[in-house]
Amino acid sequence: MGMLILVAGLVLFLGMHATRIPNDQRRSGMIARLGKNRYRTIYTVVSIIGLVLVVYGYGQARLDPVFVWSPPAATRHIAALLMLFSMILLAASFVPSNHLKAKLQHPMTLSVKLWAFAHLIANGTLADIVLFGSFLVWAILTFKSARKRAIPMGFTGDGPTKVGTLMTVVVGVLAWLVFAAWLHVHLIGVSPFSR
Repeated sequence: MGMLILVAGLVLFLGMHATRIPNDQRRSGMIARLGKNRYRTIYTVVSIIGLVLVVYGYGQARLDPVFVWSPPAATRHIAALLMLFSMILLAASFVPSNHLKAKLQHPMTLSVKLWAFAHLIANGTLADIVLFGSFLVWAILTFKSARKRAIPMGFTGDGPTKVGTLMTVVVGVLAWLVFAAWLHVHLIGVSPFSR
């Protein structure tokens, strides 16, 4: 039952976040038909329901895991290192005026891609493969679609700065340390550095 709930959640959550992948006209058409505020409301509500189902379904699936493969212990350490870069990329999407955002254009999507890949190599249950594999495929397709649209980031002022880039790295590293040392084990129940 947990797997069905997980899959349903992924369909809702990633489905809502994939409306621009085929082409931007589909999303624009929906906004034109529904109106911007109504579209945003539906988008938000469906995304929240999907996310809740993903979290609940994954939690339930972990109670009765189906093991597909047994990852070597080293993959956890590799995943922890990849997560450091993922957190820096995530920070790059929020910290203003940084070179990473200017260069990569879509650091949050790249962050999700790294997050999904890192967790995919370090976990071997069917639920892990479905969850992280789905997010990895979504991130790859979304990044490719976004690059095709070539949407400029629209920096204001003088553009990216060394200070902005340094702050991005600092924020990313701090977030990684807090999550790896404390939050991950409290939220997920697994220490990233355990064997």
